Amino acid sequence: MPRAVLDEAQLHPAIRARVADHERAIVQEVQHAIQSHAVVVVGMKGNPFPKKARQLLDRAGIAHQYLEYGGYMSLWRRRNALKMWTGWPTFPMVFVNGVLIGGYQDLQALHDSGELKKLLG
Repeated sequence: MPRAVLDEAQLHPAIRARVADHERAIVQEVQHAIQSHAVVVVGMKGNPFPKKARQLLDRAGIAHQYLEYGGYMSLWRRRNALKMWTGWPTFPMVFVNGVLIGGYQDLQALHDSGELKKLLG
């Protein structure tokens, strides 16, 4: 089932460009990383779950790219653009072969089931 996203036709023409360009650079940086790396973890300082995700990947011998954007008190507006783009509300955001698989607990479940290795080939 697709998630609800406000249709562009419901945006006044005067604000469409602002909506489209809002924090475009951070989204493009993540898009570039997920095109260039099989596994990408997007996180923030002070949140223990990005670190746990990276440790799980390290223990499993799975190379990954890590992108970190501020902490709880900094860069939250930039990180919000990633939440709006993905629809995923928390960090980390873990991408495998360009697909958002969720956060740390989702990564752990895929690892424990053996699905992660299958996704990576």
